[in-house]
Amino acid sequence: MSLFDLSFKELERQLHNKEITVEDLVDTSYKRIKEVDDDVHAFLSLNEEQAREQARELDKAGHDGRAKLYGIPAGIKDNIAIKGQPLTCASQFLRNFNDPLYNATVVNKLNAEQSVTVGKLNLDEFAMGSSNENSSFVPTRNPWDLDRVPGGSSGGSAAAVAAGEVLFALGSDTGGSIRQPASFCGVVGMKPTYGRVSRFGLVAFASSLDHIGPITRTVADNARVLEVIAGHDRMDSTSADVDVPEYSNLTGDMTGMKIAVPKEYLAEGVSEEVKNTILDALKVYESLGATWEEVSLPHSKYAVAAYYLLSSSEASANLARFDGVRYGVRSENAENMIDMFKLSRSEGFGDEVKRRIMLGTFALSSGYYDAYYKKAQKVRTLIKQDFDKVLEEYDVIIGPTAPTTAFKIGEKIEDPLTMYANDILTIPVNLAGNPALSVPAGFSEAGLPIGLQIIGRPFAEATVYEAAYAYEQETKHYLKKPHLGGGAS
Repeated sequence: MSLFDLSFKELERQLHNKEITVEDLVDTSYKRIKEVDDDVHAFLSLNEEQAREQARELDKAGHDGRAKLYGIPAGIKDNIAIKGQPLTCASQFLRNFNDPLYNATVVNKLNAEQSVTVGKLNLDEFAMGSSNENSSFVPTRNPWDLDRVPGGSSGGSAAAVAAGEVLFALGSDTGGSIRQPASFCGVVGMKPTYGRVSRFGLVAFASSLDHIGPITRTVADNARVLEVIAGHDRMDSTSADVDVPEYSNLTGDMTGMKIAVPKEYLAEGVSEEVKNTILDALKVYESLGATWEEVSLPHSKYAVAAYYLLSSSEASANLARFDGVRYGVRSENAENMIDMFKLSRSEGFGDEVKRRIMLGTFALSSGYYDAYYKKAQKVRTLIKQDFDKVLEEYDVIIGPTAPTTAFKIGEKIEDPLTMYANDILTIPVNLAGNPALSVPAGFSEAGLPIGLQIIGRPFAEATVYEAAYAYEQETKHYLKKPHLGGGAS
């Protein structure tokens, strides 16, 4: 049995008919992890003993047909809290933080629907990065080509799904960290509307930009996971009290749907292969009964600068709690309290985290707040207004997820500004708070996945899923699978 070949619906049928057991599924997941993860490095820790015990209990109780994720093996990004499991954020600062003592709300929701968590997944340290090379433990590698990055910061989540190690994973998205890895790894990644999914239990990077969302192989499976994890939560003051539709009731009907294509999303910096793939996708949508027109999102060109000022400012405040006092690593070289603060942080944080803390602290400092932070907030409002204006007339906005395919490990790590620019097509959506999804759109000549990004109105995830499902079912790119080390089948 391979996890590659099974949808949630098919698994549900087989489990209900006792053709397979939850133990079979969990065993398949761990077997695959043992086969490939020494190459991929998607997982930071495994939960094998508890997962196998949970599988036995689920098999003993049987499937009553109500639990939406009964027995499904999942991986969780290691910046999301799970009681009794490590919470490292891929940082040396938290390398000894083995139990946060509570579950994130999304984890409680997955447990309620009887999913089985098999382990915690790798990421860029504190979710700061676009390649997963900033993990302080080991960089994750792309299952389609082990010499290339899987994207970041949820690179472990996307790679685990693409490699067939789990059927779905949770990631977090602050500036594209679900969608860009999904694009690079050829899987489906959803960043929901801000407030749609509770952030309680997510280690904060930038609180006004952070989102939790699912990564899966197919759109229908992704929609089902979002049904489970979405909803109001009193533990998160930014959680929206908005009804959650049954996203997985998909028809794929595109008749009369109006698509906007921002000219800025196909401009300079977007590779010809990516651009042509998106234009081909628009032809598919035309054949399905949709129409599209070119539009403008004029303030998108300011998004990267505004994002790094705002996100770094929020990171500066959020990461102040990591001080060597209450939890995490404490420097052994300190002679007094002030030295303990300084040395614990300088020894515990990696270069990228330090860079962003310093940038954020500078932007918030006296004399610079108005010139940088306040101005960036005004630009954020203009970007939000651009999206609102376009989506008054159109159902969805479509463009590439990333300007290129996955780049080689080491290619951009010494050039942070070039690395930051890689998120130019995803960052604006985080600033606006709209839902956006990446769905596989094809492959480059080198056999590397290309992602199509679909952006919707706030809380209109159902429309985004319909557009993604229609395209997926017409093209069936998800059927192509990686051979680890390069190439595909």
